[in-house]
Amino acid sequence: MEGKLTDLEIKDAQLIFESVWQDLEAGYSRENLRFPKEIILLGGAPGAGKGTQTGFITKTRGLTCSPVVISSLLDSQEAKVLKDVGNMVGDREVVNLLLRQLLRKEYQDGVVLDGFPRTNVQVECLKLLVDKMQALRREFYNTNLSIHFRHPTIHIMVLFVDEPESVARQLKRGCETRMHNDEVLRTGIGKLREDRPTDHDEVLARRRYQTFKEQTWDALQSLKEIFHYHFINAQGPIEKVEQNILEELDYQSTLELDPRTVDRLRGVPVANEIIVHARQELVRRLDSYELEHGPLFAKVTAFIEKKVIPIVIRHAISGVAHINTEDTVLEDPLALAMLIDVFSERGYHAVVDIHRIDVPERFDLTTGAIECSVKKVYRIQIRFQGSEIRRG
Repeated sequence: MEGKLTDLEIKDAQLIFESVWQDLEAGYSRENLRFPKEIILLGGAPGAGKGTQTGFITKTRGLTCSPVVISSLLDSQEAKVLKDVGNMVGDREVVNLLLRQLLRKEYQDGVVLDGFPRTNVQVECLKLLVDKMQALRREFYNTNLSIHFRHPTIHIMVLFVDEPESVARQLKRGCETRMHNDEVLRTGIGKLREDRPTDHDEVLARRRYQTFKEQTWDALQSLKEIFHYHFINAQGPIEKVEQNILEELDYQSTLELDPRTVDRLRGVPVANEIIVHARQELVRRLDSYELEHGPLFAKVTAFIEKKVIPIVIRHAISGVAHINTEDTVLEDPLALAMLIDVFSERGYHAVVDIHRIDVPERFDLTTGAIECSVKKVYRIQIRFQGSEIRRG
């Protein structure tokens, strides 16, 4: 059935994976089978912009390593040796080359895979790999090697464009590549780009898109219910696609952190959870000030309007104002809360520090003792978007 693994494909995948895994254990030993903490599987329609967006995705996730591009991996010296002796680079060879690549130290925190999986057999091998990673994590859970076997996070990211857009982009790329290569050959400056025959023939470009829909699309869709799945609309301009990616990759700590770490951090709320109701809570507090503490609220707002705002206006260009005051209205802790909330509601960020200063009032000549009174100075810092004025 289309889009689902057949029994034969599952058996093939199991045989392929076990063969590769046995070779890995023999060559590396189990304690050295350290795969990336995070794997982002990047797939997409021809012309969807995988090459363009790979760097952005890598940077967004804080990864410092280059992506693993399967097509480049298949051009490696090891793959060429197979081709030179007449062997095909099939699913087993792809899985073997990929797993050995992922064991390199630079990928330990995370990696973007461009072009994997592309077949149903490769999909099943991916599932088996994650099972092995989880088994290794359990095996080394309470050892001094546990940091190398963290809870794996798998993202499936699909950049999608429709067929007309895909064909148009492929043909546009073909024209640009040919012009670039002609210029390199003429001047001897620069590097030649890969020139695909499908980028110059509309029929071939459409066929390439159909192959993606019939094979890779179904393979990636089958992982939708298992791993974090991100469908990215890549039809628009680069900036819009990047925004779509950012929204899709919004950090979800409870899904990515080790369960022990999640338990440790359970008492610290996620910022988004606080922000959702913050505005409603602010409005509720301000209304309660007016309805339940009207006289004090009136004094605070009058203090803000007459003594603080004139200073804020004078410092509008810098975006920050500092005010020192001894006004007694702020002696009530509730008044300080009111002041901060008023500025928050108006779009400012206010911080108040209380400084106690000893003021000498009486000196005893006999004992040398000094009697002091305590003076409170309230230092208010108001920040706002004054930098917008400078740019204007």
